[in-house]
Amino acid sequence: MIPRFSFRHGVHPPDLKALTRSAAIRRLPYPEEVILPLRQHTGKPAKAIVKPGDRVERGDTVAEADGWMSSPVHASAAGRVDAVGLWPHPDGSFAPAVRIAVEPYSPQAPRPRIVPDWKGLTREQLIEAIRKAGVVGLGGAAFPTHVKLSPPKDQAIDVLIINGCECEPYLTTDHRTMVEYPQRVHLGVRIMMQCLGVRRAVIGIERNKPDAIAALRSSLPGDIDVAVQPLTVKYPQGAEKMLIRALVGREVPSGKLPLHVGTVVQNIASVATIAEVFETGLPLIERIVTVTGRGIRRPSNLIVPVGTPLRYLLDACGGMTPDAREVVFGGPMMGVAQANLDVPLLKGTTGVVVLTESDCKAEESYPCIRCGRCLDACPVFLNPQLLGSLALAGRYDEMTANHLADCMLCGCCSYACPSNIPLPQLFQAARVAIRQRQSAA
Repeated sequence: MIPRFSFRHGVHPPDLKALTRSAAIRRLPYPEEVILPLRQHTGKPAKAIVKPGDRVERGDTVAEADGWMSSPVHASAAGRVDAVGLWPHPDGSFAPAVRIAVEPYSPQAPRPRIVPDWKGLTREQLIEAIRKAGVVGLGGAAFPTHVKLSPPKDQAIDVLIINGCECEPYLTTDHRTMVEYPQRVHLGVRIMMQCLGVRRAVIGIERNKPDAIAALRSSLPGDIDVAVQPLTVKYPQGAEKMLIRALVGREVPSGKLPLHVGTVVQNIASVATIAEVFETGLPLIERIVTVTGRGIRRPSNLIVPVGTPLRYLLDACGGMTPDAREVVFGGPMMGVAQANLDVPLLKGTTGVVVLTESDCKAEESYPCIRCGRCLDACPVFLNPQLLGSLALAGRYDEMTANHLADCMLCGCCSYACPSNIPLPQLFQAARVAIRQRQSAA
């Protein structure tokens, strides 16, 4: 039996959110330089339209979307373009980026712009405004939001699901957004419902956020069908397929998307950002980021300009402690460790976790003992033990046949593994090898 408002399998890591759970959101001062990678979203990178020496104001477009599955990039601070070239990217590569030297005495006031009245816009006009604003999913995947809001005409959508779970340990950006900006969340829900033409929305929030549940329930609008549903605290409750199963009882088939079961899922931060676009007229140029962990002196929830260098952000939070050993973008389950403190924060950067030596002590991996714990943990019912063995043997075709594409790289299998086998890393490497083989064919 699947428990109500939950899903089968998954794991229960400690939430470790106490460091910033009650930390009110504050604004980070502007850095001396912002670096804006052209690849900050799923799909094709944007195309730069500025050159060194150009003057830009806050909110100006510096890179246009290259096609429908792309998203524009905007200046997050006023200044002068220093360079357009390669720069370290949080994914470990070097990628094209626009570097802007921020004017130290600028008031950072954006150019006067028309603030669209969303009530008077058609569905197509709303989606186009969201596209031009460069809004992407702010839960980490950074999927262009305008694409999600434009399902094929033959796919009927009847419910909008809002993800307020924030099940990753340490992170509290969505939590604080719901507590401090509930009205903005509800406005964003209204706009998205109008974009999709749906009459029902459900906001799912894990039960370990009672203040967020109370804030959204106390501000619920009375003229539309929006429900706030508390959910079982379990990882990865915030994954799309798990959230759909928990809230509306529908199962997304293998190889299919949420739209195939009549749903669209949006992150709570994306919803609030859409509301802000139609309140201010400004594009997505800043976001709320959690800076936390035992390795940072002053854990915080901050409004950060997109493109802020990691080094500056850490210094603004008091710097790292002497025993800090690893900096992770995102949470500890699915985040990416950083090798360079000069990388910029992206639109999809939910948090920065600074781990100490005791937090990230290397553990030796041992041979698989066939205990089956990874099978009991996998939320999409894969066989991680088999996939791991195939990855080590380089048998990638068999991995594809065993549904490697359905793996979310959530890390449940490695968390449950008593032999400390780095299964998600093996799966990710296999995916890269499969893509390389396909591109060479």
